[in-house]
Amino acid sequence: MTSLTFTLAPEAEEEPREAGRLLFAGPVTFVKGVVAMAGLPPADRVEVCFAGRSNVGKSSLINALTGRKTLARASNTPGRTQEINYFALGESRYLVDLPGYGYAEAPVAVVAKWQALLKQYLAGRQTLRRAFVLIDSRHGIKAVDAEILKLLDRSAVTFQVVLTKVDKINRAEREAVIEQVKGALAKHPAAYPEIVVTSSEKGEGIETLRAIIATLE
Repeated sequence: MTSLTFTLAPEAEEEPREAGRLLFAGPVTFVKGVVAMAGLPPADRVEVCFAGRSNVGKSSLINALTGRKTLARASNTPGRTQEINYFALGESRYLVDLPGYGYAEAPVAVVAKWQALLKQYLAGRQTLRRAFVLIDSRHGIKAVDAEILKLLDRSAVTFQVVLTKVDKINRAEREAVIEQVKGALAKHPAAYPEIVVTSSEKGEGIETLRAIIATLE
């Protein structure tokens, strides 16, 4: 079996970068929070979702992408978002914010409900083009992340790792976590072979991620 070679996503070229800028500079609206599959909006456009363990910086990244500081609520209480939150990027895309996982203080029954909804969504959404799995660059891929990656493999959903908070680590730590992530991803057939490195605070990788989302078909 040939294993994929994982690389860092290159900076976007001019055309996709401009497509990304235009997409995220246009209307971005909160559509609804969904607690059951029956509540999903019509599957009438390309959809991308963001998954990550609680406190990975998911809300901050979504806010940085959209240039709107309070679109996705960044909470001091990780795990507070218990719904699948839908945002419309104009008329052409849905950006979907999945509930944070791995929050130890959430009640067992709540966690089980999240997991069941997550599995149903990932396995049953035909318009889902890519899942972006956020990994905290200070910690790399942990056991709780590996579980979601296995779920994505089983659901045959292409996923791409996005490293967050790279401004919080030094160059050597960055290189080490990138190598750790590359090694972990080699076991996952659904993994997209480019890793996006981001900092919501400094803006690193934001244009690249916008371009990727804008050019998915």
